Amino acid sequence: MATKQAHRRLTKEYKLIQDNSPPFITAHPSESNILEWHYVIDGPPDTPYNNGQYHGVLLFPSEYPFKPPSIKMCTPNGRFQTNTKLCLSMSDFHPDLWNPGWSVTTILVGLLSFMTGSDSTTGSISTSDAVKVNLAKASKFYNACQNSAFQVQFPALAKQTIDQIHEDRLREIADVRKLDCPTDTAEGAINIGEIEDPEDKVRYQIWKENESKRADQNDKSPASILSKLQYILFFIFLGAIFKYYVH
Repeated sequence: MATKQAHRRLTKEYKLIQDNSPPFITAHPSESNILEWHYVIDGPPDTPYNNGQYHGVLLFPSEYPFKPPSIKMCTPNGRFQTNTKLCLSMSDFHPDLWNPGWSVTTILVGLLSFMTGSDSTTGSISTSDAVKVNLAKASKFYNACQNSAFQVQFPALAKQTIDQIHEDRLREIADVRKLDCPTDTAEGAINIGEIEDPEDKVRYQIWKENESKRADQNDKSPASILSKLQYILFFIFLGAIFKYYVH
């Protein structure tokens, strides 16, 4: 449980970070425990983390601001082990280096700076830039679909990612349908000479051949022949009735 001083200090810091959030950083305390803060770091441009979304947790001691918090990162990132305490100058690994004048903003700005650097520490890992880039691309999906704490703490961000995933899937399906079932009507006829991609050209030719075969099969199918015969008999029947009434 937070002391009155810790509660007052963290409440003040939350207001400050709401009014003036540092670049690439979002943070707030848990509704049920002001000592538990959740943060999101947006990967800065010109780094392997560009467009990544990294969720983590700060756990403050009840003696804050006289003792430092523990720092963890939950989203796979290629720089830190997930859900593992990180050894940083502003973390509980080094209470002797802690400055009570530091704040949540100071901690997270320092974390981001260390993340984009190359120094090693307890809790850090070494991976290639390619790995970090791939993890950055997968980070939003991970948070929205596999990170339950993120979904609870940042529901709007999770929903935004889910909506984007749905839009991307619908767009992919529409693109596939355009290739597999190209328009061939008088209004939007496709000229095969206008298709530049060789694979698309072959795909279109195959589709045309299959459509032609399918049309021939439909014309020759028993159901089609029976349907045509029924029409013929129907008109013969009408003609007979007409002649009966005329004569």
